[in-house]
Amino acid sequence: MRVLLFIVAGCALAQEPEQPLFKAGVANVRVDTQVQQKDRVLDHLTREDFLVFDNGEPRPITAFDHEREPLTLLLLLDLSGSMNKYLEQLTSASQAALNQLRPGDSVGVMVFSRESKATLPFTTNRGAAVEGLRTAIRERNLGSGTLINPALIAAAQMFQTSAAPQGRRAIVIVTDNLGLNYQSPDETALRELHTANTVLNAIVVGKSRRMDGTKSQYENPDFTPSNVFKIADETGGDALKADRVDQTFPQIVERIRTRYSLTYQAPPGKPGEFREIRVELTPAAQSRNRGAQLRSRRGYFMQ
Repeated sequence: MRVLLFIVAGCALAQEPEQPLFKAGVANVRVDTQVQQKDRVLDHLTREDFLVFDNGEPRPITAFDHEREPLTLLLLLDLSGSMNKYLEQLTSASQAALNQLRPGDSVGVMVFSRESKATLPFTTNRGAAVEGLRTAIRERNLGSGTLINPALIAAAQMFQTSAAPQGRRAIVIVTDNLGLNYQSPDETALRELHTANTVLNAIVVGKSRRMDGTKSQYENPDFTPSNVFKIADETGGDALKADRVDQTFPQIVERIRTRYSLTYQAPPGKPGEFREIRVELTPAAQSRNRGAQLRSRRGYFMQ
């Protein structure tokens, strides 16, 4: 089944003037890309190692960045009762994980159960971010239940209203991925995340597993099960199962920080037209890095 995604045109590299959002015709499309070889993140590649295709047609890469662009990172924490020990592990690893960020990178914190609440605005102060995490996990009065998609929508809106316009944007959600979303399907969350130009990454704890895509014939369309694996995949992010969050948290921050940013000029198109994006390594780069796998956004709509 073809997955329809939305992507907002990226800015040019940090040192270049910011470009406008998509318009039908000429626009810059930026695609964050992760390259892994088994469990190892490849961070030595260059612009000449990548190929980008728009609706199957090769497009020249006009701008390339690796680690220089500022990152805005939002930590989105599930406060349901089953999460207590995992959130304690998260805070114990927060200093080591956030020390991997660079000067100019920002961190914010949002928590959720039935309702969502931003508990720490985006800040470049690492000490404030660590303390903000410790305070956030003790937040109460957000209601019972686990509404993940509404939380993702609230997180995307926080980026829209509070994040710096330049640079890369990422969410790390820590959750058991259990619960039902009422009248908030995955497509709605995806639309908001792509409007905010934000990649979702997930640390999934407990017994939750990737769904096989099979639907029950008695499924109520108003209630959809949580599936952060799917949303992370479709935004180009990572979803990692974890028994020890204190080990996985630094790992996923490293992966986010070492992604590549590829920019190309979109071909002319009609408003509302869906265009697929495919990123590959060149044959020479594939030969040097056998078994490498790429993770990136899957497409965008012209606006």
